[in-house]
Amino acid sequence: MVRTPCCDKNGLKKGSWTQEEDKKLIAYVTRYGHWNWRLLPKYAGLARCGKSCRLRWLNYLRPDVKRGNFSDEEEETIVRLHKKLGNRYV
Repeated sequence: MVRTPCCDKNGLKKGSWTQEEDKKLIAYVTRYGHWNWRLLPKYAGLARCGKSCRLRWLNYLRPDVKRGNFSDEEEETIVRLHKKLGNRYV
């Protein structure tokens, strides 16, 4: 079985996001939520694919994404857990 493509690749923008695109995505998601990532770019007025919008939102624009350096507590927790568990992935 072949999966249908997530979007038509013609006319879609690739590369860096502009501040205007970020503002459109933020405004749309805060007003209507993220109900369907495949259809969101069309309704938000973006020339991007849904996957690109989803990744941009989840990794950069979401309000609860923490930016900056680790706090001293976080760093101590990381070191303590690394001593206990090592490099293994749980």
